[in-house]
Amino acid sequence: MTVRSRTPEQVDVAMRMVEEAQGTPVEKAEMLMEIAMSLQQKPKEASDIEAAVTLYETALGLEVKDLPLLSARIRARMATALMIIPSEDTLPLERARDELETALGTLTAEGSDEEIAEAEMNLGLVLQNLAPFHKARIQDSISAYQRALRTFDKKAHPKEFAILQNNLATAFLSIPFTDEKAKMREALAVQAFEEGLSVVTLIDHPSEYAMLQNNLGNALQYVSSSHRVENGFRALDAYDEALKVRERRNAPGEYANTIANKANCLANLPDDPEEPDKGNPRNLSAAWTLYGEARDIFRQLGDLQKAEAVGEALRELEEDLPSVPLKANGAH
Repeated sequence: MTVRSRTPEQVDVAMRMVEEAQGTPVEKAEMLMEIAMSLQQKPKEASDIEAAVTLYETALGLEVKDLPLLSARIRARMATALMIIPSEDTLPLERARDELETALGTLTAEGSDEEIAEAEMNLGLVLQNLAPFHKARIQDSISAYQRALRTFDKKAHPKEFAILQNNLATAFLSIPFTDEKAKMREALAVQAFEEGLSVVTLIDHPSEYAMLQNNLGNALQYVSSSHRVENGFRALDAYDEALKVRERRNAPGEYANTIANKANCLANLPDDPEEPDKGNPRNLSAAWTLYGEARDIFRQLGDLQKAEAVGEALRELEEDLPSVPLKANGAH
């Protein structure tokens, strides 16, 4: 069944409202912003996000320049839409950065602490995503997250605190390991993931809990340490915690990511940590099974890039498992 986009009808309604309503420009702008947010929150297709941006732009054009705080709030919300527009280039992200920086100029003076912190958190994420393209500095992203943490502390805002700790950790890990501070950043990343997990629970914050456990597992798996095996088994525990939330039936993409991460970890661990010289045929077999399932899911989802990456890992693993009946188990 094809789901028909709500975009044309909602945009038409919004535009007619602007033309026909008797309200003030401020009231119209606020209504347009609400409609844009509803499109953005549960988009059916990319055009929904693009339509939301159009509605935010229309709201900004309704003589709200004399109301800087309202204008800043619209810009901050528009930036969150620009951040998720599918694009082959960085232009939407660059525009989101510009809108957030403009909004923060006013929010810092007139907005609430929570509004400022939310904008800083989003700015940090935009800068982090621009950094690999040399359009921003990762250090500026980290600074934005740290400013947001002044308000989003663990007691008053546990969910936001956890997300910020996750983002901080991934930012630390994205810095190339080319200086003497690399190991310190790795340790800070693991600490940040654990800080986030100290305030979220499987029951109350399942999505954030799973995200942090999965990313903690990745950090433990790759961190430079003399305790590689110990960290590897800690990583397996973290992946298993994430899989309590990320199930194939309700989150296939996230489930596939986590089991692929777990497979990679298993492939590099001995079956018995007390006797590592005995090798890891059992773990290799388990890794092969998980890789195969992850590849199949990615193919079903149309994510061919991830499917190919997992397929390559499978092919490498098969060289170490010549006795496994691969075709019978459905890997080919």
